[in-house]
Amino acid sequence: MYPLIGYLVATFFSPGLLHAGPPFVTDDPEPVEYRHWEVYLASQTIHAPDGIVGTVPQIEVNYGVLADVQLHVILPEAFDSVGGTPRKFGLGDTEVGVKYRFLGETADCLQVGIFPLVELPTGDSARGLGSDHTQCFLPVWVQKSFGPWTTYGGGGYWINPGAGYRNYWFAGWLLQRQLTKTFAVGAEIFRQTAQARNGSANSQVNAGIIWDLNDSEHILASIGPAIQGPHGYQTYLALQFTFGP
Repeated sequence: MYPLIGYLVATFFSPGLLHAGPPFVTDDPEPVEYRHWEVYLASQTIHAPDGIVGTVPQIEVNYGVLADVQLHVILPEAFDSVGGTPRKFGLGDTEVGVKYRFLGETADCLQVGIFPLVELPTGDSARGLGSDHTQCFLPVWVQKSFGPWTTYGGGGYWINPGAGYRNYWFAGWLLQRQLTKTFAVGAEIFRQTAQARNGSANSQVNAGIIWDLNDSEHILASIGPAIQGPHGYQTYLALQFTFGP
């Protein structure tokens, strides 16, 4: 039997997918600019009928180490509150990755990149604060812009070892519009196949905003329900700091 948090996560939402392209689950191929930083102080939650799991907070850091190459790490403080039991807090699973854009966007061409991720089992799975195995995600992402509109998406394959688990596919697509110089809105739809042998595929929609307070501080938020599969919804809220030379 899975612990309840493991069941909620495995049937409704993958830990790795929670850490995708803020504030959305679908990611894009565009790396952080060379020698620039992105730092997020964020919280993500999964709300299901039997409980809530998530991070409060998580720290995400992205750095443009080379032109078209971004280094990535997420350190989460996870929590688990299910079945009326006391809420548990502790270090969650650590995510590391490298984003590489190998095709730049032109008037006639999409930009294309890869963003392999590794989820390291640093959380205490016995307390419901992480997985007990290493996961890997191997995606390809594409993007195209048209004036104030940007659309991107793609997907890939999750390697998800462990007793009772199975490898699975993820695919998603997003449309975003810049309403003003400082405010953008977006919506996405995504689907993933079953992550556990007794699990099921699920699909979800999300809506989100990106609000630039100034050149270096930004608010990002999203919320969205499951439309197929286990019932529930997810939320994301972050304060993002961007800086560079």
